[in-house]
Amino acid sequence: MKPVILCYEKCTTCKKAQKWLEEAGYAVEIRPIKEENPTAEELRQWHEKSGLALKRFFNTSGNLYKEMKLKDKLLGMSEEEQYQLLSTDGMLVKRPLLVTDNGVCPGFSEEVWERLL
Repeated sequence: MKPVILCYEKCTTCKKAQKWLEEAGYAVEIRPIKEENPTAEELRQWHEKSGLALKRFFNTSGNLYKEMKLKDKLLGMSEEEQYQLLSTDGMLVKRPLLVTDNGVCPGFSEEVWERLL
């Protein structure tokens, strides 16, 4: 599977990650997260593959997250409910989101991305 990055075109971190990938010579598929938001099933698989807490998949600094007051609401939600919620709008998902055969990483970290790519 070719590595996939879910990005938002106006996100500065996404732009920085894409520039880094280009300069490092990595070939990846870019998926626009707003237009092609991940499904609940994709999120479940990626979460399990990542080994990270599900909260790491939420864009906690995003306007939608804050407007919906999710900081407090997530505590009372099951994982299934959280997957469903994340799948409703790509803007709720932490980005850029790297998905490879070797693992998944929400957010941009050169060291982690290099290891996964």
